[in-house]
Amino acid sequence: MTENGVHTHAPHEEFVQEAAQGPHKHHSLNQWVAIFTAILASLGAMVSYQGTRTMNEVLLYKNEAILQKTHAADQWNYYQAVSTKAHIMQLALALVPPSKARLFREKIAKYTAQKVTIKARADALEARSRHADRESARLDRPHNGMALSLIFIQIAISLASITALTGRRWLFIAAGVAAALGAGLWGYALWLV
Repeated sequence: MTENGVHTHAPHEEFVQEAAQGPHKHHSLNQWVAIFTAILASLGAMVSYQGTRTMNEVLLYKNEAILQKTHAADQWNYYQAVSTKAHIMQLALALVPPSKARLFREKIAKYTAQKVTIKARADALEARSRHADRESARLDRPHNGMALSLIFIQIAISLASITALTGRRWLFIAAGVAAALGAGLWGYALWLV
């Protein structure tokens, strides 16, 4: 200590003290970057899983819609076949003598009753197809938001990695903004479901 109460270190002591503090300051930023990156990687994994699961459900409902539409088409084809048979019976009824008309009238009544049942089944299958199609579209709505969310999270991870290499704090702030956008888009996508 000097006479006026100020103590000065020798140059080599200052170098040792700065060296001891310098890496610690830089290490502090790297610690934050590492924690931030780990959180983003976890968030990205959740977004990716949820996006994949949602797309699988979209495809499942879309396949169900197609399957039900195919069954409905089969029923409509059957309906047309029964209608054709009924028309042929009506033509035959007009051509046969009255003594043989009873058989044709019975067939026409049978085909008419079948058409009602077949039409009801076809309508029900079409309704199931429309329901599955609507459900597929509802589940598909958040997909774009989830994909954009994952892109911004990946950008944030990249910017954080560059921050760790360069020590530039402004890159870390940009990474935070990208992460916030990614999290916001994910929240919006979840709201759409």
